[in-house]
Amino acid sequence: MTEDMNNIEVKNFSEGDRVSGTVTKIEEKQVLVDIEGSKLDGIIPISELSSLHIEKASDAVQEGEELDLIVTKVEEELLVLSKRKVDAETAWETLEQRFQNNEIFDAEVNEIVKGGLVVDLGVRGFVPASMIEDHYVEDFSDYQGKTLAFKIVELDKEKNRLILSHRIVVEEGKALEKKEILERLKQGEILDGTVQRLTDFGAFVDIGGVDGLVHISQLSHEHIEKPSDVVKEGDQVKVKVLSVDRDNERISLSIKETLPGPWESIGEKAPKGSILEGTVKRLVSFGAFVEVLPGVEGLVHISQISHKHIGTPHEVLQEGQTVKVKVLDANETDQRLSLSMKELEDQEYQHKDYDLPEESKGFQLSDMIGDKLKDFRK
Repeated sequence: MTEDMNNIEVKNFSEGDRVSGTVTKIEEKQVLVDIEGSKLDGIIPISELSSLHIEKASDAVQEGEELDLIVTKVEEELLVLSKRKVDAETAWETLEQRFQNNEIFDAEVNEIVKGGLVVDLGVRGFVPASMIEDHYVEDFSDYQGKTLAFKIVELDKEKNRLILSHRIVVEEGKALEKKEILERLKQGEILDGTVQRLTDFGAFVDIGGVDGLVHISQLSHEHIEKPSDVVKEGDQVKVKVLSVDRDNERISLSIKETLPGPWESIGEKAPKGSILEGTVKRLVSFGAFVEVLPGVEGLVHISQISHKHIGTPHEVLQEGQTVKVKVLDANETDQRLSLSMKELEDQEYQHKDYDLPEESKGFQLSDMIGDKLKDFRK
């Protein structure tokens, strides 16, 4: 090779020049490289190998690897180089496009630090704790090495600032899923669900990615004071879709309508002629409504309350009073139950042991008035 040719091939490099180099030796805190077109040795300090903190140089490169580098300093017999700056320049271009396009991309979590996560995207990306999930996360250790979907929420190349969010991706995914579920939900269909949380006015039930409200009036056929009387968080339940408000993203559900009604098989639960104990729930001018089974009220008509003549049921009954009644008729179709208190008085009268003289007990009526009948015939 002539001296002229050698002069052409050997280049003089200045700070900021882009060069190609091959890793020839890896030391603990630096890497030696052979620079194409230069007789000078090239060296990459460990701090210039990656945007992340690394303990040893071998974590970032390996011998024989070809690298794109930037000259950061020119010494007499040495070029100080940076791999990190080349990676960053390339990365910023890609990141700016992703930011402008509001793009979702996957990346591996490289570090767990105080207050969040660190992701290497050619530049150091930070995920604040509040941007990790749509719920509170106490321990970040499970995220080490995990690949997550991210969006860029803040990008400032001049300040070398890159803020990422996984929470936004999660929230947008749930919003899309909710919209799709709302579109396909049909009024009247029966679904399986999980009770998520309880409030004073009802229970929110997850029906596969979206919550619907079971109002307290739709939790049970019986009157209840609070939702926790019949359900608890985590319960698996069946619900019926009452209505879907797609504009306001609200779903009304019912547990009550998936359960057997209190009037179902009433003829078996309260057969004609049976005697039941119940509670007077309401008094009206024409009688008293008595609850004999949960959710089942029957009417004791004023004429069936007592043998005594009464003007209103209030004369002998009061709300909340416990009474015994006899079933006169049970109609499941019309949800009607006819009851009587008077007929129990009849039975009581027939079985009562009146204080008659011992010799009179067991006599027939005709025996007792026989003499009178004889006198009448004379």
